[in-house]
Amino acid sequence: VYLNIAGGIRVDDPAIDLAIVSALISSLQDVSIPTNICFAGEVGLSGEIRAVNRIDQRIQEANRLGFKEIFISKYNTKGLDPGRYNIRIRTVAKIEELYEALFA
Repeated sequence: VYLNIAGGIRVDDPAIDLAIVSALISSLQDVSIPTNICFAGEVGLSGEIRAVNRIDQRIQEANRLGFKEIFISKYNTKGLDPGRYNIRIRTVAKIEELYEALFA
């Protein structure tokens, strides 16, 4: 799948997969995702949400940018201390869980 990202920015980080899938589901459901939610996760072909590198840094940056909630892979939680951040961390293992959390 190839996507044209606004501004012609080249994106090759797999952590953007979860945001793209969320946007596609949002469009299909005709339901907006709140602007204070962000995503960091790789999506496999069977819908599993895979861990990504530098998750601590990604959460800190999302917090710094003012996001209130971030969805990450449940496989990224090892050694992660949610109390360190001023952002709600939501974990998902499959696309179905993401769908339920956002649109159900």
